[in-house]
Amino acid sequence: MAPLTDSEVAKLPLVPEAVLKRKHDMDEMKAHRAAQQLSNPRGNRKVFSSKTKSVKIRKPEKFVARAMEKRNHTIRFKRVMKKGMQARASNKKIIKTKLVQKDKNVQDEDAIVSEADGGADVVEVKYAANSVGASLVFVVRIRDGSGTPPPVQKLLNQMRLQRLNEGVFLQYNDQTRKNLHLVEPWVSYGIPSKAMVSDLINRRGHGKVEGKRIPISDNTVIERAVGEKTGIICVEDLVHEIVSVGPAFQAANSFLWPFLLTAPRTKFQKDKLNFKDGGDYGDRGEEMDALIRKML
Repeated sequence: MAPLTDSEVAKLPLVPEAVLKRKHDMDEMKAHRAAQQLSNPRGNRKVFSSKTKSVKIRKPEKFVARAMEKRNHTIRFKRVMKKGMQARASNKKIIKTKLVQKDKNVQDEDAIVSEADGGADVVEVKYAANSVGASLVFVVRIRDGSGTPPPVQKLLNQMRLQRLNEGVFLQYNDQTRKNLHLVEPWVSYGIPSKAMVSDLINRRGHGKVEGKRIPISDNTVIERAVGEKTGIICVEDLVHEIVSVGPAFQAANSFLWPFLLTAPRTKFQKDKLNFKDGGDYGDRGEEMDALIRKML
């Protein structure tokens, strides 16, 4: 082939230097990967094998702190089992007020207009600050199993709260109240509204069918599982039975798989805030809806 003349060379399209450099780098990287593949066919698995993985160092102070925590919770469990909550929990229904944004579409007889805020957009609403007198509570586990005494873990398993951020409905009676007091540092509970119960079942509801976790995608799942024994054939019937704690409550609640919720706190709060600053355990009363809304 004859060499190109100067006029022909001048007519060739010019390639930018950046493109040529990028092409050169890509060719060099492909050659390097090809050589690596020949020397190590398994790729990078050898680098992350069990022989070369990093060693985690746990300080003795951590084991001592966890043992002391477990010891203190065991002492608390025995005290509450023997003497109850004493003055730490009221046996009477506590009514408090809070300021909320006024909704023009909803007329609430218990709402009191706050004069301090101009009486325009903010009203005072009464609510129950504890669950005394209620027939139904929703319980959420907000603490993991580290430092948990065996009796507490046994009670949590009986409530079907085996993992963090799991929630269940419980019929609120004297025995349930005592059990919740025994495991109170691990759970948060309160009175859910009917609308919140419906949201939980519709958005996070799963049923137990032949020992498997099946999503409640339509009413046929409910009808086949509990319809013949209880007469519950749809989601509305299931919500009504749970809220009213009817005669088929036990069967309906057993059909519902424990609700898997999300953590209400951010990673920064979990890493930087201690349990006193960031934890909300215990009886929340009618304010339970706010916590459930964050975890949905």
